[in-house]
Amino acid sequence: MPQINKVVIIGAGPAGLAAALRLHDINNISVTIYEIREQPTHLGGAINIPANGLRLIDRLGVYESLLKGGSIIPQLVVHSINGNELGRLDYIAKIKAKTGYEFIRIKRTVVVDALLSEVQNRGIPIHFNKSLVAVDENAKTGATITFSDGSSDTADLLLGCDGIHSAVRKLHVDPKIRPEYSGVSSMSSIVPMPTELAGMHTTFTSQGSVVVVPCAENSQEKSLFWFLTRHIPEPDTADKRDGWNEHREKEVAGFKNTLEEVTSEVGGDWGSFLRAVVSKTDTVNFYPIYRLPHGGVWHTSRCVLIGDAAHAMQPHVGQGVSMALEDVFLLSRLLKKESSLQESLRQFETVRRPRIEEFASQAANNGNRARQKGPWQMAITEWGMWAWFRARRVFSSWSWGFREEEWTYDIDRVDIDYFDAL
Repeated sequence: MPQINKVVIIGAGPAGLAAALRLHDINNISVTIYEIREQPTHLGGAINIPANGLRLIDRLGVYESLLKGGSIIPQLVVHSINGNELGRLDYIAKIKAKTGYEFIRIKRTVVVDALLSEVQNRGIPIHFNKSLVAVDENAKTGATITFSDGSSDTADLLLGCDGIHSAVRKLHVDPKIRPEYSGVSSMSSIVPMPTELAGMHTTFTSQGSVVVVPCAENSQEKSLFWFLTRHIPEPDTADKRDGWNEHREKEVAGFKNTLEEVTSEVGGDWGSFLRAVVSKTDTVNFYPIYRLPHGGVWHTSRCVLIGDAAHAMQPHVGQGVSMALEDVFLLSRLLKKESSLQESLRQFETVRRPRIEEFASQAANNGNRARQKGPWQMAITEWGMWAWFRARRVFSSWSWGFREEEWTYDIDRVDIDYFDAL
């Protein structure tokens, strides 16, 4: 077993907070968290946590609080442009029968607050307003981490849980890899629910895909999360950030016109519902969707990247947080084995890469469906979805290209001893 007495975690999002809890509770390791923001982050809309992630949330002790603050998503419904239903996936009963857990959609802030509360209850130190500027690593003794205010800390192991724009990755683990634009961007908001709605509902339009889903149905405040995903070219400017900021200002300023134009295509009662959602929308978030290319470096001798810092994928398969949780739980198991730290980190990558890359590829494929379409492309898309829903009754592939076992997967049941010889 590697001699790990102290771990420093960079990042206080779901990945970093979950890692702190697991290593503290199961590995009896001293943990300290550092976060660049001045206070707990309240960024982000509503995230999906399927059964494979909820199982791990339960093992962290925050499952009940999330159920109270989120919405169970029993089905996926796909609508045609005329408002008719192309098909639905009623997956909750089957998955719950096998795992005991549902799929939920929940505000990201609720997840962060629940995990942060448990971290604070355990007395795990967490420091805000800490901007990482340097990592000095010694393979034999550990890592020294330095911040912009001149303070520093040392650890036997450093965890980079600081997201797609990870400072740990850029400064130390893999400076060469850069986030790449997926080709699609999203506009989203959380609004009061106009009428009762069950499940996640998707509509493909000529200008992209519109998704609406409850995200706080079980709380006192019933809320709906919607997002519009569509193809937007990357700004042709030297400074991409300035280009995106300019585009963001235009999108946010004209969001009502955009949404009214998109939803005007949709007919029937469903179209009326979407327009009611638009009428309740006062503000929107606009964000270009970036991802990390496959094949990046995930670890050095004394540092490992977790979650989006290592393998950020598009959100179109709903597994981002769950992949980070699986990373955390596997790392915890490997650190308890009678292996060197370097061997444990090697096994971590060996186990995780195939599953991560499969989900990332599927997310990219799903995101491509959101691109703008002409009339013939719309007709082909709708016919293809109609045929797919009927074909799935015959075949076992039922969830956007994935087998059921991919969603009932339990990282704690993976045979890590099998990978010793690989």
